Amino acid sequence: MHIAKIILAGAAAISVLCSGALAQQTRMGTISAVDQASGRIAIQQTPGSTVGANTGGISEEFKVQDGLLFNSVQAGDKVAFTVDEIGGVKTVTKLQKQ
Repeated sequence: MHIAKIILAGAAAISVLCSGALAQQTRMGTISAVDQASGRIAIQQTPGSTVGANTGGISEEFKVQDGLLFNSVQAGDKVAFTVDEIGGVKTVTKLQKQ
């Protein structure tokens, strides 16, 4: 019985770790707005960059992690980006101009 509990606990831990890794996939999109003063950026995701998502041309606003450079991107730029939820807020943690 004790071994079964250990196996179940291990399986649960692996499940949680894997779900976090999947959430950090790289997405593609086009920058629609940059608000350097508030530390936010709006990105319109490229259709097909997220399985099952149909954004229909809607931009989504994200907080930008400290240390990412705003001056390297502007509205209209195509980017690859990674989003994590930090403190309950969707935050761009990696941003690369394409």
